[in-house]
Amino acid sequence: MRKETGLFVLLVVVCAMTAIKSHNFLSIENLINESRLIGMFGIFSIGLGMVIITGGIDLSVGSMFALLGVVLTMLLNPADKTWPWPFAMMNGRFWPWPVAVMVTLGLGSFLGTFHGFLITRVKLQPFIVTLCGLLFYRGMARYIASDDAKGFEDAKGFEALKEFTKGNLFGVPMPFVMLVVLTIVMWVVLHRSVYGRHLFAVGRNEEAARYSGINTKRIVASTYILSGFLAAISGILFAFDTNSVAPSMTGNFYELYGIAAAVLGGCSLRGGEGSILGIILGTILLQVLQNLVNLLGIPSSLNFAVMGAVILSGVLADQLITNRGRTVRPKTGG
Repeated sequence: MRKETGLFVLLVVVCAMTAIKSHNFLSIENLINESRLIGMFGIFSIGLGMVIITGGIDLSVGSMFALLGVVLTMLLNPADKTWPWPFAMMNGRFWPWPVAVMVTLGLGSFLGTFHGFLITRVKLQPFIVTLCGLLFYRGMARYIASDDAKGFEDAKGFEALKEFTKGNLFGVPMPFVMLVVLTIVMWVVLHRSVYGRHLFAVGRNEEAARYSGINTKRIVASTYILSGFLAAISGILFAFDTNSVAPSMTGNFYELYGIAAAVLGGCSLRGGEGSILGIILGTILLQVLQNLVNLLGIPSSLNFAVMGAVILSGVLADQLITNRGRTVRPKTGG
């Protein structure tokens, strides 16, 4: 809990400094926009955090946004004979939006299942599996879309879906509302369930967890499935937020934002450590820093420099805390 407390204090300080530097930070319009971004980034960051707790990594999330976004737009728009199979089969028609959403969520879960299979059954390294996914999914998105941006046009036939993803609940953007709900659910799952205890045990020592009777393969695979499912939810929200999907650009480097949020929130890249609250606080802090860069007119080219510095700071802090814990010895009587 000390990490979360320290991160919260840091967040308050950064917010205060940002508010002093720019009065626009506390404007209603800016706060609504920030909460929308926090919701979209926070949802998939939770999935990445769960993967990291097991000692794994998922680099494919950004490319999944492009692929899933392209699939969603093509399912919701009238099909053309020039489109690749199976989209061309719906020539001149479009899929009902509930079916299109379920297909998109199912595809995200399937890709996560595929990652889990390769990592737990074929024994491939998570870094290699998800790096290949990053390249493959981006390439497939560009091929399916013929490297053209795909949009939702006038949203005919799925107005309710667009209104839901871009709407508000009592003035609060729906992505943020969805994040709050998922945060509560995942907090219970991670911190108040047997599954959560098994997850931390696998992350701390997978071999010891296996000898204690935990099905480590199932636990590890489940986190990649969850990551894919949450990435699909975020992918739908991102697609409607921009109202179009550019297969070569959508989601570029977004996985780094998720990893940075998780690491900054206390998830150790060695595995076995982390919390849902920390991941959310890390997401908020990253978005506030991005907002600070924009409000102060700092060149956007420094965004990645800021993110790199944040990741390095989180890893350094984690290493220093670990080293300090190893050097502290209990006092003995004598």
